[in-house]
Amino acid sequence: MSRPAARTGTRPRTFALPPWLAHALRAQRGPVPWSAVVRGALAAGPLLLAAVLLDRTSLGVVAAIAAMLAGINDRPGSRRASVRRLGVPALAGAGGLLVGTYAGEHVGAVALTVLLTGIGLFAGGISAIGPVASGAGTQLLVASAIGAGMPVPEAGWLRALAFVAGAGWLIALRLLLPTPGAIAGDFRFDGERDAVAAVYDAIADLLEAAGSDDATARRVALTAALDHAQDALAGPRLRRYASSSAERRLHAQYAAALPLGEAATALAWAGEAATGRASEGPRRLAAAVRGSSHTGPLPAPHRSAPALRALDDALLHAADAFDQGEASDLHTRRRTARSLLRLAFGAGGREYGLRVALCFGASAAVAQALHHARWYGQHEHWYWLPATAVFLVKPDLGPLASRVLNRAAGTVLGALLFAGFAAILPRPEGLIALVAVSGALIPVATRHFAAQTAVVTVLVLALVMVGGEPQASAGRIGETLLACAIVLIVGHLPMPGQRGGRVQARLAAAGSAAYAYLDHVLRESRGPDPTTGPDSRATRWTLRREAYRTLAEARTSIALAAAELPALARHSEGADKVVVTLERLVDATTACAVHLDDSGRLSHRDREQLAELLGELQHSRERTGLRLPELPHAV
Repeated sequence: MSRPAARTGTRPRTFALPPWLAHALRAQRGPVPWSAVVRGALAAGPLLLAAVLLDRTSLGVVAAIAAMLAGINDRPGSRRASVRRLGVPALAGAGGLLVGTYAGEHVGAVALTVLLTGIGLFAGGISAIGPVASGAGTQLLVASAIGAGMPVPEAGWLRALAFVAGAGWLIALRLLLPTPGAIAGDFRFDGERDAVAAVYDAIADLLEAAGSDDATARRVALTAALDHAQDALAGPRLRRYASSSAERRLHAQYAAALPLGEAATALAWAGEAATGRASEGPRRLAAAVRGSSHTGPLPAPHRSAPALRALDDALLHAADAFDQGEASDLHTRRRTARSLLRLAFGAGGREYGLRVALCFGASAAVAQALHHARWYGQHEHWYWLPATAVFLVKPDLGPLASRVLNRAAGTVLGALLFAGFAAILPRPEGLIALVAVSGALIPVATRHFAAQTAVVTVLVLALVMVGGEPQASAGRIGETLLACAIVLIVGHLPMPGQRGGRVQARLAAAGSAAYAYLDHVLRESRGPDPTTGPDSRATRWTLRREAYRTLAEARTSIALAAAELPALARHSEGADKVVVTLERLVDATTACAVHLDDSGRLSHRDREQLAELLGELQHSRERTGLRLPELPHAV
């Protein structure tokens, strides 16, 4: 009897999509944001209806466009954070509309193209500062193109006022309409309460995952929850020092979560499984935040290890803070004008701005040439080409290839849908209703760029037709495909300086923050720090928050860069391993800080782990050539 054939030990190959294509097919998931859907339905459509009834249709179109752009930025979060997230880009858009209007009326095609290219360079540079600045840069570019090319009879300043009014209407809806389910306490703070409660839930999740393979992912989720809570509490109505009892209570509840998160991170780093009752305390604190109620008795964990003793002490502090409700600092460091300028005009900002400027300027030049050659016929919407390029080229909005594919597919689908609606809907009432429905769908469609593009295409085409222009679905498809080609070509051209500048800048910022946190803990281990005095622990928490926040930003930038086409993705190779090592360094520093509070010194094992991680970072810097700041003092 013959023996069966020996197994080779090889596994069957599984087909995997390339990263740039996998990203294009990926969609976000979650519950339907019904409050945002209601706001979207009440924004652009009613504004356009009021303008038509008042015989100011063109201004209504401008206001509806502003409401639509604000609706794209209307994401879940607190009301106070939404004022800045929606308001700052709206003001930038109004300024761009004003400049574009007067430039389109008084300068020629060549000068206008040069001006728009310069605006693209400026807007791209400031977009490197952060999400709000990126939204402002996007609306500045889109509105400047619309102002230069949209045939509106009103003066530029009146258009700008209409733009502000349209965005302001959505902001007013965001501030005044209650969120469904927000019935406990002051409804104005529902977003803040949810954000702070999510922090305690994330701490409980991390405690439950300690000692398992899920611990790292849970720690990353805790960082995201803390970042979101900081942003939710740092809006214009919650100032540095809270003034009302509700605000003071929220400040205290957020601050009480920081030592809990520190202890949970130390437990996860040690790889020790926590008992089931360890997570019960944070769960009860989360319920108390959501219900705006007292905590009641909290179960104490076993005090058998430094991290568990720190967790028990943090729970006692949290119970006292919840009862007293004394205001506390948010443990954030205000960014100076110098640091903001460094982000905008540093290596990352220069590369970002140059790419945006070239794509925006090239698309404006092509659009001007086609417009003056009468390729458009009677259509006066040459601004669609550069406006489309803006949403394609912004690096922080997603990988280039993914956005091009989704934009093309979404535009074709949206244009075909609108062509069908335009053939059967009455005018203008049917089109106004279509605008309202499209506005309601935007919050749901933002989960995938192709779906968002399809909805926005239907909305914009409806606005253009209400404004008096003929049906333009075919032209919209042609201009979008042309913009896709321009952005793909220009976006992959060789540029001066080192490529991957955005990732390099984020990685350097994360390294600086991680080293500053480590250096502070090492100074604490050598005795009281005269530079901080009794606020040493608060300073430590601020540095830890900054380190984890900058690491999360670097991780996001690296993930987007890795999903680019290989010609662009190769410039950031190795960055993902460096950021993982930096995260481990910050986790180890947090564990050292907890041990330091418990025993007053760092153990030999603590110093060995820190030295090992610093050695890994030095090796990574030499191997990959990625820029990292100088290593801190010797451990």
